[in-house]
Amino acid sequence: MTTPSQPLPPHQTPQPRVSVLMPTFRQAHFLPRAIDSLQAQSLTDWELIVVDDGSPDDTAEALQPFLSDPRIRPIRLDRNVGLGAALNHALALAQAPLVAYLPSDDVYYRDHLQSLVDLLSAHPEAALAFSGVRHHYNRTAQEMAPGEAPQLVQVMHRRTGDRWLERGELTTDDLDRMYWHHLKRRGPAVGTGQVTCEWVDHPDQRHKIVREPVGGINTYRDYYGVQEPLRFHTTVGHFIDEPDRYRKYRERPPTPPAPDGLKILLVGELAYNPERVLALSEQGHRLYGLWMDQPYWYNWVGPLPFGHVQDIPRANWQAAVREIQPDIIYGLLNWQAVPFAHEVLTENPGVPFVWHFKEGPFICLEKGTWRELLELYTRADGRIYSSREMQDWFETLSPELVDGRPTLVLDGDLPKREGVQGERSPRLSDTDGEIHTVVPGRPIGLHPETVAELAAQGIHLHFYGEFTHGQWKAWIERTKGLAGRFLHLHPNVNQEDWVAEFSRYDAGWLHFFRSENGGELRRANWDDLNIPARMATLAAAGLPMLQSDNTGHIVATQTLARELDLGLFFRDMGDLGAQLQDRERLNQLRERVWAVRDQFTFDHHVGRLIAFFREVIGERQAETAAETVVSTGHAERK
Repeated sequence: MTTPSQPLPPHQTPQPRVSVLMPTFRQAHFLPRAIDSLQAQSLTDWELIVVDDGSPDDTAEALQPFLSDPRIRPIRLDRNVGLGAALNHALALAQAPLVAYLPSDDVYYRDHLQSLVDLLSAHPEAALAFSGVRHHYNRTAQEMAPGEAPQLVQVMHRRTGDRWLERGELTTDDLDRMYWHHLKRRGPAVGTGQVTCEWVDHPDQRHKIVREPVGGINTYRDYYGVQEPLRFHTTVGHFIDEPDRYRKYRERPPTPPAPDGLKILLVGELAYNPERVLALSEQGHRLYGLWMDQPYWYNWVGPLPFGHVQDIPRANWQAAVREIQPDIIYGLLNWQAVPFAHEVLTENPGVPFVWHFKEGPFICLEKGTWRELLELYTRADGRIYSSREMQDWFETLSPELVDGRPTLVLDGDLPKREGVQGERSPRLSDTDGEIHTVVPGRPIGLHPETVAELAAQGIHLHFYGEFTHGQWKAWIERTKGLAGRFLHLHPNVNQEDWVAEFSRYDAGWLHFFRSENGGELRRANWDDLNIPARMATLAAAGLPMLQSDNTGHIVATQTLARELDLGLFFRDMGDLGAQLQDRERLNQLRERVWAVRDQFTFDHHVGRLIAFFREVIGERQAETAAETVVSTGHAERK
């Protein structure tokens, strides 16, 4: 545990009745309001223990005007240790028999502490008391905000020997799991029924940073500057055990640099399959990371939990780049990274720059980053597209994109080979004689009536992902009513279990849609251009892939699946049902997909990617040499 960087001053007042604990991080702009609301309390015999959890802002300066109040006791930790550890620091120093909480972004109303003290006095059997709360600016709740446990600002409890769950054990937004459950075992929780505090709504609330889909593990890692792998489980997401999942990579000795190995600076984010980049380091190339800020949960950024990538700071990154002298800057991958990758492109100190884009150009239009996206492609020394259709589409946007610079087609988010190994499992259909299909993720295009059509032909649909289930509740309820026993719900499956789990099925669903582009590229939409992540998932398990027959239209998945003979194309559910009954054809497809599954791993393409990098470097060196000759000749003529 981190020790305080400065000692607490000696306590100069009589033992307080209530110890108020204030954890704070990057909230200097909120802190004065919170402390002012405490100083205005009708109950005055309190102490405030402020734990500055390694804030990089001017929290110390914001706190300074309040330190003349002897009831306020500051402590600063030299690095961020997380909410649980910060509160345990404060609990260890608390002197009062009662404990309350005032996060630095929240507010007490005048009688908040007094009403909670009175309630605990009236209920000696109670272990915890809570007030009503104002939340989301103008809403109130007599107990808790809808769908939430009691928030810190609402609660007062008797001091016990219990401790908060710390980051090294688990990171979660579930306060019951972190601490309240200890108290509830000691006695009941009672409520005042009075709204006497505010849980202030703003974008950087901890629960928003922690929870998917906008927050999540990478948002949390970036915001709090977490260096170590995390065990992470929120109230709306999957359990992620980075120490266990990535241990084999992290503890593996680094591959010695190859004599001709490249120094590759990764810029942006790594999306769903971040460990794929280790296939580069395993070939003797050295990896560095310069990451975007404010990532979504699936925008993997460093420090990476599997190691072998050296991060450089965002602040003054140009100086770090000059010191490292990378051979290539590899910018990637999704629309959220576009602004930062563009910044690096613009301020790049002369290093060859490659831009690799996965998804999605239409979101860049919507978000107002279209200009930056186009400049990433037009100004990059090398361009990588996720599909041939995507390349063709981009090349309609500007003549500068057909200027002969090095170009590569490569799906940007393929899994690492080592993560998708395993033996196939017996198929369910071998036991019950019925057809079983699977959708790993959202059942895009599969309306309840569509699933009912499948059920009428005896075809099952297995839908994976409990987080996705939460987003598709209405769909699930209606589909169950129409399809009955032919709809099955399953929890999320980690990558290392894809083969064993999904190979039990007869076929798997790609995104199901009817293209409307009629072969005209400018009419293509994202469904037409995209290679969805689930294509690699299904390939890993050797599953034939199901998609609508979009003959006559430009569709990237259709082109690839026909080229490699990966699946079935159908006009309607009756057509699909008939094809799925052809067991011989299904078996042939299954073996075909299994035979080419390695093409859907990143490792398979590393040689191609490195050759592309070398081509880009060579082209850049040739351009520089030509410019030097021209410049020298011009100087000599002068």
